[in-house]
Amino acid sequence: MTVNLEVADGVGTLRLDRPPMNALDVATQDRLKELAEEATRREDVRAVVVYGGEKVFAAGADIKEMQEMDHTAMVLRARALQDSFTAVARIPKPVVAAVTGYALGGGCELALCADYRIAGENAKLGQPEILLGLIPGAGGTQRLARLIGPSKAKDLIFTGRQVKADEALALGLVDRVVPAAEVYEAAHAWAAKLAQGPAIALRAAKESIDTGLETDIETGLAVERNWFAGLFATEDRAIGMRSFVEEGPGKAKFR
Repeated sequence: MTVNLEVADGVGTLRLDRPPMNALDVATQDRLKELAEEATRREDVRAVVVYGGEKVFAAGADIKEMQEMDHTAMVLRARALQDSFTAVARIPKPVVAAVTGYALGGGCELALCADYRIAGENAKLGQPEILLGLIPGAGGTQRLARLIGPSKAKDLIFTGRQVKADEALALGLVDRVVPAAEVYEAAHAWAAKLAQGPAIALRAAKESIDTGLETDIETGLAVERNWFAGLFATEDRAIGMRSFVEEGPGKAKFR
């Protein structure tokens, strides 16, 4: 399989496995959607790492496959392409991208679907579609602009240039840079810590933030308000407050 889901200790790793560069062909896109939806459903998956391996995250779409597609074929495929990435973005659990080597085009767009991005010092990210006479088609024009702002996003998309890890960090395109050999370990540690947290509250936080970014502040506040009140019906809320009162902050063991 070109994508696998490996689960251990509450963390699901969505592992791209299409050597040598993890090119995201149609079959890989469809498999990614399938496993993202599985990670969403599975109660033993409490947080997710998206990982391409030690050498490369994903170098982009399969250009040879795309070259054979005409306008009609892409009209029929474009929605499915976006849906495969959106399935990752909509996993209602913390998601971290562990980025090594190239994350270009679709690879960069996949990293953008995560809540947090940890990159190796050897990482290079970018949206080079303009160099093919195209624009990003798997969410790059939307998610990149929301993440780093429209001017910086336009610079990357208009020029198609690649940025190294240090510049990606300065731009806000990644959140942390570590030695390349430590990328997966760091991402897994981030996910494992959150996997021990209150699952419904984490889901509420993610949905409130993501929904709020897509709408006006009054609607966002209503979403937050409803989730906030609803969490008072959860066992985790009772556990967290009781632990805080009896033991102090940060010691609760959520179920």
